[in-house]
This record gives sequence, structure tokens and C-alpha cells, in this order.
Amino acid sequence: MAEQSKHREISNALLSEIAAGKYAASGRLPSEVQLVKRFGVSRPTVARALRDLQAEGLVVRRAGSGTYVKEQAPPGPPARQLALMIPGFRSTEIFELICGELASLARAQDYTLVWGGAAGRNDDADETEQHALELCEQLIERRVAGVLFAPFELRHQGDATNRAIAERFQEAGVPVVLLDRDLGPFPTRCDLDLVGIDNFTAGYLIAEHLLKLGCRKIAFLRRPLAAATVDARITGVREALARHDLHLATDWLAVDEPEDAKVVGELLQKGKPDAIVCANDLTAAQLLRSLDRNGVRVPHDMRVVGFDDAKYATLVGVPLTTIHQPCRDIAVTAFHALLERIADPTLPARSLLLTPRLVVRESCGAFQN
Repeated sequence: MAEQSKHREISNALLSEIAAGKYAASGRLPSEVQLVKRFGVSRPTVARALRDLQAEGLVVRRAGSGTYVKEQAPPGPPARQLALMIPGFRSTEIFELICGELASLARAQDYTLVWGGAAGRNDDADETEQHALELCEQLIERRVAGVLFAPFELRHQGDATNRAIAERFQEAGVPVVLLDRDLGPFPTRCDLDLVGIDNFTAGYLIAEHLLKLGCRKIAFLRRPLAAATVDARITGVREALARHDLHLATDWLAVDEPEDAKVVGELLQKGKPDAIVCANDLTAAQLLRSLDRNGVRVPHDMRVVGFDDAKYATLVGVPLTTIHQPCRDIAVTAFHALLERIADPTLPARSLLLTPRLVVRESCGAFQN
């Protein structure tokens, strides 16, 4: 990895942790020595990453003391404040890169980006959702000009909380643009702008690719309570299969623990698909380990495809074929969509879906002799 991308990776990682509330306002970040050990880079690279955060107005560096999260209040007049609210930040890996780009865009346009904490003090669902509702009220009190909001997923009460947050912003007259996912089930659309990728087309692309490789029994692996984006991907896979008079293998559609080799082994006994499409790269990476423990070789015995093109997609035992998430383009599109919505609240709700790109690597078996 180039040195330039390494320093950007570090700054984005720290930025995401600040957004997630890991470091309180005025809290001290890890020392340069600690960051060198954590990321396995040189000290000048770490220093450059910290200077980037300082230039974004997110941290202050104190000689002989360290680097501290900058106090956000009062950041400026309300009309120049935008808010970023991602309550389920830790559940979706693409947000780290999206947040970094949004911070740069806000600064370039002379806006202050107000960060919302991503979770409560622990991972308790009720506390996290209550924290999100409280954060919504705080942002309204600050009179932010607009909000970029990524709804909850993987929560029993997530849909209700998402709707409550959106309705509260609408009641207060605060423009909202949704990031990555809609409020309701696919294919319904709410009355808010949505920016993400075309998940239906992405699912279709994956299935078509696997069909061309000779796969006929294709399964889809996801966790229960996944976002509507996952349903759109499944629908795309089903559409591609239907055009070949095939059907989706359903045993794998809701798996709580893909990292549990025993659970995966029990599913394999019910039926062994030619290929498994995973809801994201994390699920795919966990599945690779479980398949290996069950003596299933990827891609020789089974093909696996992920989604997101996470930074570790090339580092797992078998590099993952996956759908690339254009994080920078998502950030740019969402940022400008919010500015347009602020300028004209009467615009009809828009679905700004970017074209997906399939990244072919070893896990799909395309390079087998």
C-alpha cells in the first residue's frame, strides 16, 4: 500500500472513532508511538495523518502533551452547520471512508460538520436506540441546517427508531438525506432523498457472473434483521436466476453466526450449494473460516462472493470477489444532495443510486485452471 494511502487510512480510522464517540470532546488520542505500533507504519506517516485531522478542525495538537479531540461548541452559526448521524456506525464498514470524505467536503464548502455519537455507552440495543433519539433532539436544538442519516440495521426495534428519528427531523423542518439505506423494506421508498449504490443491480451482476462460471445452485447468506439494501441484493440475485429457470437456495437466508463452524456444518449437511453470495465482506470472511474448518475448499468445492470491497478483502485466506462500494462518490453525491435539499425543500424525493462494480478475485473460481 502506498504511503499516501496509509496516512489517509489512519486519519479515516481515527475520524470514525471520534464519530463513534470513542474519544470524548477534549479527550486525548493515542500517542504517535502507539499509533505506529497499531498501524505498522512510520512515525512521519502517523504525524501526517494527525495533521490532516487538525486541518479538518477535528483535533488540536499540544506540544509535549499529545493530540486531543477538539471541542465542537460553538462551531459556528447554525446555517453553516451540517450533522452526520450514523447510529449503527460499527455495523457497516463503508462508513469510515464516507465520513472522511464528508469531513473534507464540509470544510471545503465552509460548513461545520457536527458529529453524532454512533452508540450508547455499551452495545445494549435499547440504550443505543435511546441514545440515537436523544441525539436527534440535540441536533434539532442546535438548529443544524441539514442531516445526513444512515438508518439502523440489525436491531429488533431499528425500523421503528429510524422512522421516529426521520419524522422528528421532518416535524422540526430539518432537511434529511439518507445514506446507504432506506427507512422501509425493499422495494418501498420513503419520502426522503436516498444516496447509495444500486443494490438490485449489484445482486444481479453477482448472480450473472456466477452463472457464467457454471454455478446452478446459488445461496445467499445474511444475518437476521439486515437492512433493506440486503433485500434488494437478494431480489437482484433471484431475478438473474429466474431468467435461467433457477431458484435461490433458501437454507442460508438467515444465519445468526456465520463464524460458527458447527452452524455452517449443519447447513452443509442440508445441502451444499455451488456458490454462496454474502451480504457483506465481513460475513464472507467469517464464512471462509467456517468452511475451511468443515473441510470445504474455496473456490474448488464452493465459490464465495462478498459485498463492499472492504480493505481486508484482499487479505483473507482466499481474496474475495466482491462488489466495490464507491465511498467517495457516495459522500460527494450525498453532500451535494443535502445542499440542494436545503436550498429547495420542495424538491421531490430522489433515489440517487450509483452504478455498482464487480471486483473479481480468487474466491469465485474465475481463475481456476
